[in-house]
Amino acid sequence: MTGITVEEAKELICELCRNFYSQGWVSGTGGGISMKAGDQVVMAPSGVQKERMVPEDMFVLDAHGNVVHTPTPRAATLRPVKLSECAPLFTAAYELRGAGAVMHSHSLNAVMATMLDSQATEFKVTHLEMIKGIEGHSFYGNCVVPIIENTARECELTDRMRQAIRDYPQANAVLVRRHGVYVWGKDWIQAKTQAECYDYLFEAAVKMAQLGINAALPPAPLFTADGKRPAENGVHAESHGNKRVKLSHTQLPKAIVLDIEGTVAPISFVADVMFPYAHDNVRHHLEEHYDTPEAQADIEAIRKQAAADGGAAIPDVDAGKDAVIEAVVSWVHAAIAADRKIGALKQLQGHVWRSGFNNGKLVAQLFRDVPDALVEWRNAGIKTYIYSSGSREAQVCMEAANSAGSLFCLSVLMCHLPCCAQRSIDGTPTTNLHCIEDILYQEPRLALYFRR
Repeated sequence: MTGITVEEAKELICELCRNFYSQGWVSGTGGGISMKAGDQVVMAPSGVQKERMVPEDMFVLDAHGNVVHTPTPRAATLRPVKLSECAPLFTAAYELRGAGAVMHSHSLNAVMATMLDSQATEFKVTHLEMIKGIEGHSFYGNCVVPIIENTARECELTDRMRQAIRDYPQANAVLVRRHGVYVWGKDWIQAKTQAECYDYLFEAAVKMAQLGINAALPPAPLFTADGKRPAENGVHAESHGNKRVKLSHTQLPKAIVLDIEGTVAPISFVADVMFPYAHDNVRHHLEEHYDTPEAQADIEAIRKQAAADGGAAIPDVDAGKDAVIEAVVSWVHAAIAADRKIGALKQLQGHVWRSGFNNGKLVAQLFRDVPDALVEWRNAGIKTYIYSSGSREAQVCMEAANSAGSLFCLSVLMCHLPCCAQRSIDGTPTTNLHCIEDILYQEPRLALYFRR
């Protein structure tokens, strides 16, 4: 938190530990809290009654985790205080996430959440209101928390903790099976808020499981016995009353086709983020994946396209890795600059983007009304199709890793139509509507096509 002093941090940790104790999160001397104060870190000691701590009990560490102040026991009857074994785990969140505060809870809800599936390496929930309290998440998205296995000593968890933080860039917590949870935030306020929201979600998932409900799955579409969708609050769509008149199910289209750019996502995200990312990272992607069948297939597709173009050829594999990659990168940069709509380019771009989405460097920006619309259409039994001249791989990634959370959890019957432009080897796009008509327009009045 900007401007917080060491003394203020000590007071806050005492206050928060009393609060957490009342909730059963730090009983039996377990758990702990630390927070940044300028370039130092203030940390609660280990093995003490957390609800009885005072500011003088706190340790102070430098930015590298070295102790710069050790507290003195307040009375001869008290055991000497010692640095929390959580220290290296707290440090992991500070170093890898730029956290401003980290909290460790032994909440029973967190422990039980790790036991819902003894083989699971992730905890997942969706469609719960408190998900919105987790940074970067929404009601409709998947909230995922990695689960690591416990060890005899807390400090031995460090490597597993650091790996989980790296592997799950969207998560703001790590669960430890049969132990508890670590939660962080940009400051103590966000860390506390997210700790409370996560605990609510853990408890909700456990109680839902007791009712036979899987919290990781979205609710089923709402239909009445006659196959029609009820309106809000149980009032049927055909009922007028004092409510806004709804279209009956039979008046709704059977399918909706959506473009990407300007329809579900801003044009600027594709033009200003995705294309520059592919341009700047294609060389690294090829160097890292060169020997994989997928990368070799990408190179071969570009080799054939370059031959059809009649320009500079892509050398054969015998020329060596460096020569092949140099030629492919040059071809890709030229094709991007010319804004070519060809399958060989989009295939490789899609794989570069997939890596970016998977490692958290790319997060698709969707218009805010997109998740709500998809849910509404799903509940009405309307199939949703994505059609775009862009890479199909990119379409799938944008639905999986975006600002609203994964859209796959919506079960919106989302399909990806074939891109005619990708089949045009000379780069001349064919009419989009030909593909759409082939698949959807058997009953033209029952399908809608939305684009910018």
